[in-house]
Amino acid sequence: MDLQKQTEPRTAAAPVAGLRASDADRDRIADILREALAEGRLNADEHAERVEGVLNAKTVGELEVFIQDLPAAHHHQGPAAAAYTPAPNRPAAGAIPPVADENVVAVFSQASRRGRWRPGRRVHAYAVFGSVEIDLSEAVFEYQQVVIKAVSVFGDVQVRVPENVSLRGTGGGVLGNFEVVMLDSAESEAPVVYVDGWAVLGNVEARPRRGKLVADILDRVHRKVDKHLRKHM
Repeated sequence: MDLQKQTEPRTAAAPVAGLRASDADRDRIADILREALAEGRLNADEHAERVEGVLNAKTVGELEVFIQDLPAAHHHQGPAAAAYTPAPNRPAAGAIPPVADENVVAVFSQASRRGRWRPGRRVHAYAVFGSVEIDLSEAVFEYQQVVIKAVSVFGDVQVRVPENVSLRGTGGGVLGNFEVVMLDSAESEAPVVYVDGWAVLGNVEARPRRGKLVADILDRVHRKVDKHLRKHM
């Protein structure tokens, strides 16, 4: 997945075939294979083999290979044909409450949230002559939009996210550094993490952690494709 700075936004001109396949993309291909099995175009072994390939495919282009010899591939219109729509720069109005679900505070100390934890819709992180780490790379996302307000005063706030979410940032620094590495997910159901706040003589940094993916998105894909497989075997 591409990692981009705020000054290098992703464009809609990226080839669709190279986009990471979403849950909806896999469902669409599985539906076409199911219809082909019912029509007798595929036998049971061919259908099972292709469904297994759908489960393991990573890009839209890899998915299309499994239906390229079927009539539906030449006249269907699905999510893969739609233009790429990036996540909004700000959460939807009223979607995030103003009161924090959790405060992470470090005053002349260190504080962190990491591992298999469940972030709320809003997390506030305050580092005053201290350091705070908010690591979402193994988190369980119960909400699609998560806001992290980071305030650093002579301190350091580090935010890390998985590679298959979208990451947005709005904030600034006063004799300090506020940096958010913009990230776009091709998954239609991927969480969007918004980081805002200020760095006053301190540092706030948010970026992806390479090699980490939101397991819940992958689990949903596996469950749905497995359901199709069990139904038609």
